[in-house]
Amino acid sequence: MSIDLSQFVQAFLDESFEGLDLMESELLDDEILDTSRNGERINTIFRAAHSIKGSAGTFGFGFVSEFTHGVETLLDQVRGGRRELTEDARALLLEAVDRIREMLIAARDGSPLDRDAVEQTRHAIDALLATKSGAAAAAAGDGSAKQSAASGAARWRIRFSPHRSLLATGNDPLRIFGYLRDLGTLELRCDDSALPRFGELEPESCYLSWTLELTGPAREAQVREAFEWVEDQCDLEIGRIDAPAAASSGAAATDVSSADDEPAATEPALAAGTRPDRRRTPDRRSDSGSIRVAVEKIDHLVNLVGELVISQAMLETIARADVDEFDVVHLERLRQGLAQLERNTRELQEAVLGVRMIPISFVFSRLPRVVRDLAARLGKEVDLVLEGEETELDKGVIEKLVDPLTHMVRNAIDHGIEKPDARERAGKPRAGTLKLRAAHQGGNIVIEISDDGAGLNRERILAKAAERGLPVPENPSDRDVWQLICKPGFSTAEQITDVSGRGVGMDVVRQNIESLNGRLEIDSTQGQGTRMTIRLPLTLAILDGMSVRVGDEIFIVPLTAILESLQPRPEQLYTISGRGRVLNLRGDYVPLVSLSDVFHLPSSGKQVEDGIVVVVESADDRAALCVDELIAQHQVVIKSLETNYRRVPGISGATILGDGRVALILDVDMLTQMH
Repeated sequence: MSIDLSQFVQAFLDESFEGLDLMESELLDDEILDTSRNGERINTIFRAAHSIKGSAGTFGFGFVSEFTHGVETLLDQVRGGRRELTEDARALLLEAVDRIREMLIAARDGSPLDRDAVEQTRHAIDALLATKSGAAAAAAGDGSAKQSAASGAARWRIRFSPHRSLLATGNDPLRIFGYLRDLGTLELRCDDSALPRFGELEPESCYLSWTLELTGPAREAQVREAFEWVEDQCDLEIGRIDAPAAASSGAAATDVSSADDEPAATEPALAAGTRPDRRRTPDRRSDSGSIRVAVEKIDHLVNLVGELVISQAMLETIARADVDEFDVVHLERLRQGLAQLERNTRELQEAVLGVRMIPISFVFSRLPRVVRDLAARLGKEVDLVLEGEETELDKGVIEKLVDPLTHMVRNAIDHGIEKPDARERAGKPRAGTLKLRAAHQGGNIVIEISDDGAGLNRERILAKAAERGLPVPENPSDRDVWQLICKPGFSTAEQITDVSGRGVGMDVVRQNIESLNGRLEIDSTQGQGTRMTIRLPLTLAILDGMSVRVGDEIFIVPLTAILESLQPRPEQLYTISGRGRVLNLRGDYVPLVSLSDVFHLPSSGKQVEDGIVVVVESADDRAALCVDELIAQHQVVIKSLETNYRRVPGISGATILGDGRVALILDVDMLTQMH
């Protein structure tokens, strides 16, 4: 019986991408260069590479396995003390991580792969492995030292008897032998006594066993690692012998130094960037991947489902009661059952949303590499500070933040932070500081990207706006001026680079953020730096809101934006010539916003003092929304209005009420900006 491995391919890809992220994170830490103090971290990187290599071979990604073999060998030399981890070696390993990620993405999505880049990195690794590092040269010394090392080599005897099912799981003994060959001199004897007659052979069954002798500096743990993928699919004995065992007359010793060059018995030859059609999975993009969920969250969901079953049974019992018996007692039980059902439903809803919440470190962890590479390329020194990495956000929101955040970080390094000499002349430290901070604020999440660089130049921005004929308010505030850099194609850079341009692409950044019902704020002080703040909802799915009536229409006001609601007295209302009406709220004047005027609804004929005002607050200001009636407070499921209709100013989405009516969800931030 054959086993279809394609069902496990997505799990392999997810784990491989996590392993690559781990390798990259560890390699980016400068402390890793001191291998004498970071041996366990080197082992962590090696195990990640070893796992990717082994799994890739199992699931048919032979080109990935072969490429990763060189990476694994290099890491093994480092952890064994036979090679120093120099800055050049670290850079090459980071480059290899990029190549492996590109190969996996190309295989997953069926997208083109830059094979020249892969081969260039492979040749660079091979060239490095062909040279001796300082550690290796010191250990090797002259010819006499080499003889001494040989005389002290360990000799291991390995009896390896695979189970019949080993080949069917995608494992290949030849790959194991190839790994052992890199640890020293390998000899093997094959036992074919279990082979059946030709007509009884099953192609996916393994009938052979081997006795191997390995001579070299390898430790027992290294030898056992060669079999860690098959240890539950074989009988294995590993022992150290003091002297070479004499070859028996009935078996010939075979050198398997070319094992990696032989085709695997269960795997067809694979071209880079391809794999057999029988193992091809459907096209998957980053926004349709899986989520790793803690067992505690799953257990909580199971418990809540049990509570729902109990509530359903209670209501079913009440429903079966005879009509004549349905008295006040049954009515009270019905109310209790419905109240319990409501509590359970809300808890289940929150638990399900919790499953979708993942830490923002998912995005932040990608940025140290961007900062390191770009700073080195531009000849700048940048210290990256990350805060609030554990802050959780909806998976759908986080995935769409990757590109905007990456662009803003590149912008800050390219045109925000000055070169070291310029910073010294300005009395600043040579290294600039780039800080990313995430935190919850009410029902939103706030992400700040700040730098201590040159800041934005107000005069240059205004001059560029005038040159391009962009509309600018009379006596604009700094905030108005900073928002000009988000106009399409706007840039004050004297030279446009392929890295970024202050303003080039910022319009796309703002559009992406606004598509998430978020807002981008910019604050800057020339000579001191720039801070960009992104405000986003925690989730794109559920909203706590207050339903209000305006004429015959129902609107939802986000609960987190509401400060208070009241019926105004006539003496609280004032009219400012040319600016509209305001509400005197305990000495503060808050602009009145008539929703019927904003959305061109038929007037109810009510005076403001006869209705209700809902005082709301955004990050910028406050406003008093004029409504006819407050209806109820409840949670609503958000539906995209832009996807199903078009974008409407002042509206962030829509929802369907319990009676089937459609209610529009107000965008409080936009309403306050409009008025």
